Order: sequence, then structure tokens, then C-alpha cells
Amino acid sequence: MLDNCSEMVMNEPLILTLALDQVSSAFFNARRQQFFPPSINYLNAHLTLFHHLPQGQPEITMLLDSMQHPIIKLEVTEVVSIGKGVVYKLESSELRALHNLLGNKWQQWLTPQDKHSLWPHVTVQNKVTAQVAKQTLEELKNSFTPFVAYGLGLNLYVYKGGPWQFQKFYSFGNG
Repeated sequence: MLDNCSEMVMNEPLILTLALDQVSSAFFNARRQQFFPPSINYLNAHLTLFHHLPQGQPEITMLLDSMQHPIIKLEVTEVVSIGKGVVYKLESSELRALHNLLGNKWQQWLTPQDKHSLWPHVTVQNKVTAQVAKQTLEELKNSFTPFVAYGLGLNLYVYKGGPWQFQKFYSFGNG
């Protein structure tokens, strides 16, 4: 039987996101504030790389601490529907390569969701009716122009059943 501390660690997985540049973050956050249902909007806009890494595995943070990686260029290519929400789709072969590298190193701990190929996106609306999502999609598409964003590093969080607790920023720019 697990003690309370061990159970808490198992029930509070780590989440790894790409830290975006200030201009792109402000752009996505403004849209998320405008379109995400306020009652469930616990977070700033983010690009999740891994949704459920276990706490208590030093190999995970050791790899992040030792990693050197250049800043990643991302193409924000379009606004797309996810049925009951809207996301901005991003493309980057560099980001896919980084995700594959980390995924291969952490294979033993990955959930089925995290074993899938990376689909880089930033969610600005979710858990609304299909009709509301369709209206948002049209509004955002009408004003959208593709642009470049930059991944400046990685952010590690602990999932707290809704909100996330920030743990550490791992800066790019090396390598």
C-alpha cells in the first residue's frame, strides 16, 4: 500500500511544454482569454510536448538539466477546429526532432497519449458547443496571417487537477 506522499506524486504527473517567445505568448494568451470558457481557464496558452510524465524519476529532470538546444523556429500555419474548440497549428521539424529525442529517452514512462506523434498546436478555445467553436473559427480565420514563433526553452509543471504548478524553466540558446 502506498503512503499519502507516494499517492500524491503518482496522481500529480509532470507536464512539459515549449516556452514561446513573448510576442507569440501574448498573441495566444489574448485569444485564449477572449475565447476560452473563463470557469475552466486555469492556464495561459501553451504548447504541450508531454502530458503525463511521472514525478520521482530523476532521469527525466537530469536529461532536461543537461540538455543543450538551439532556439526553435516554428511556423504558425493556420487556425483549425477540434470540434468543440479551436487551436492554432504550428509546424517545426526541429520541434518534432526534439520531441522524438525526448520521447525515445523516456519511452518507458510514456502514456499512450504521449507516445503518439507530436501535433504542435496552441489551444485558444475548448469545451464549448460546436456552434460556438465554428463561430470562433470563422472569426479567427478571417483575421489570421501566418507568422513565425520561437521556442525559447521548456517549462516543466506539476498537474494539480486543473491548475498547473510551475517547476522549472530550461532555457534554449545553447548547442
